[in-house]
Amino acid sequence: MEYRGDEMDKYYENKKLQLIIGLFIGIVFGFLLQKGGVTKYDVIVGQLRLTDFTVIKIIFSAIITTMLGIGLLYKRGLIKVETKSGSVKNSIIGGLLFGIGFGLLGYCPGTIAGAIGNGYVDAMTGGFIGILAGTAIYAFMHPTLRIKGIIKDDKYSEYNIFNNYKGNIFTTHCKMKLN
Repeated sequence: MEYRGDEMDKYYENKKLQLIIGLFIGIVFGFLLQKGGVTKYDVIVGQLRLTDFTVIKIIFSAIITTMLGIGLLYKRGLIKVETKSGSVKNSIIGGLLFGIGFGLLGYCPGTIAGAIGNGYVDAMTGGFIGILAGTAIYAFMHPTLRIKGIIKDDKYSEYNIFNNYKGNIFTTHCKMKLN
C-alpha cells in the first residue's frame, strides 16, 4: 500500500507534537528498561560476563516488536520510512567509541538515561557528564572530520530493506491477518 500522505503529513509537520510524542515514548522506554532491570549496573555487567541474559532478552523483544510494528504500519501506508545514509567505517568508529564508554561505565546511552531516572550516582556523574562531553566533542569535530574524509558515506550507505523490496520482507511473508 502506498503511503497515505494527506492523512499523516499533518503529524510530521507538527514539530511540537513530534516532541511530545518523542518525550512520551522516551518515558515509556525508560520505564520499561527500569522494570526489566536493565538499568542496573550488575545486570549489564552480568550480560557482558555472559552470566545474566536479561539484557539480550529485552533487546530481542524490542527488536522483534519494532520489526513487526514498522513492517505492519509501513505495509498499511501509515508511516513512511526514510533511512539515512551511513558508512561501514563510520559504524566501526562509532562502535569503538560506544564500546569504550560502555566498558568504562557499564551503561549504554539508553540504560544510562534509565539509571539517571533511578537516581544512581555513577550514572548521574560519569554517565551524564560523559554523554554531554561526547556530544559536544562530536558536534565540534564533525565538520573537520567530514572535510578530512574520516566521516563519509560509502557504497553501502543506501542499502536498506524498504528501498529494495515492494513492501517489507517481514510482513510480505507474514501470514497474519489484521482486521
